[in-house]
Amino acid sequence: MKTVLHKSNSRGHANHGWLNSYHSFSFAGYHNPERMSFGVLRVLNDDTVAGGMGFGAHPHANMEIISIPLSGDLEHQDSTGRKAIIKNGDIQVMSAGTGITHSEKNASQNEEVKFLQIWVIPNKQNVSPRYDQITLDPANRKNQLEQILSPTPDDAGVWIHQDAWFHLGTFNKDVTTSYEIKKPGNGIYAFVLKGSFQIGDQEIHTRDGLGIWGTDSFDLAALEDHAEILLMEVPL
Repeated sequence: MKTVLHKSNSRGHANHGWLNSYHSFSFAGYHNPERMSFGVLRVLNDDTVAGGMGFGAHPHANMEIISIPLSGDLEHQDSTGRKAIIKNGDIQVMSAGTGITHSEKNASQNEEVKFLQIWVIPNKQNVSPRYDQITLDPANRKNQLEQILSPTPDDAGVWIHQDAWFHLGTFNKDVTTSYEIKKPGNGIYAFVLKGSFQIGDQEIHTRDGLGIWGTDSFDLAALEDHAEILLMEVPL
């Protein structure tokens, strides 16, 4: 098994006042030639948006965009006519395809909203733009991994145009679980939302990222109670 460790304090950072954003990979004003992507995982932004603020309408094309709210209420509006609010427990996906314009803003005037913005390069170009969201019960991922995304519309979670699988899990201390790669040749990017974990000989902590490849499976062990992790399996 091969790994690459990205410590939380090594991420790109941009604080615009209304937006405080940490970039695991090169994005906007942050450019690191050694951190362009992990396979088709192109963007992993850890965003905090101030009350009443947000991203104005802007376009995307030929990208799969996933939003995972961590706290607060995020209001979405796009050129397909969809308007929705997503919050912790929800997973949002948007296939930009031939082109879509959307805006994201904090639905609260007073409370911050925190969310992960993830971009995955698709395996199909110029598809029809698409939006979807689901609500999951966080209790279903206690001491186990819950699938939240796959390449298949009738599988658990949302789906995207790529051979990718995402899982979330919340674990108590000393609980160990195993993950098996779904497609040979894929890699995993593990991102710790809270707490700490042991994967192989690597100990990873809050907001650390660990790229994993060259293996069919691996074990992860929580090192403290209520530790949360996101696993993103993607083609390399």
